Amino acid sequence: MWPRNQVFQKRNRIFRKVQIDYCLTGLLLNGYKITIYTEMYITSNEFDIFLLPFVHIKHTIMAGNITFTMIKPDAVAQGFIGPILTKFNEGGYIVRAMKYTRLSQLQAEAFYAVHQGKPFFEGLVGFMSSGPIVACILEKENAVESFREFIGATDPAKAPEGSIRKLYGSSIQKNAVHGSDCDENAVIESNFFFSRFERF
Repeated sequence: MWPRNQVFQKRNRIFRKVQIDYCLTGLLLNGYKITIYTEMYITSNEFDIFLLPFVHIKHTIMAGNITFTMIKPDAVAQGFIGPILTKFNEGGYIVRAMKYTRLSQLQAEAFYAVHQGKPFFEGLVGFMSSGPIVACILEKENAVESFREFIGATDPAKAPEGSIRKLYGSSIQKNAVHGSDCDENAVIESNFFFSRFERF
């Protein structure tokens, strides 16, 4: 929004905003908060008043209720997309966004930038850009912590029986799925893959 009383030019005429009227605010629709404003403008000679409505949309799903996950290239290549999505559903996770895609090397480097300089970074980037992945935003109460417990330990050999990584992972790198490690990263990682209009 522009500041009150900011002067601007439209079709060679000078206008000054003198008021902002809130017509409707707080409407919730499919997890989005929609606010509709009406801006009133007046010309420099105080004639020709007009109204300009516009809409502001903000997603309202709280960070603590979402997590981000990827079905990794190893699991996709072995045909495990369906079984893993079924496990998500059985665990009570609601899919709010999903995308079948493939990371370029540059995208993988950007996504895992926090690990840059670590011994495993190049191998991780090479693996994650080696084939298609399925990216998802999942919703559930206390999503991040519960999902990390749900999928099992990073090392599939140490994961509980019946967990996703135990069933579909084969090594620490090829462990079938990624899961956000904190609420902040869940939001960052979700924003990396999905626009606001791709979430439901």
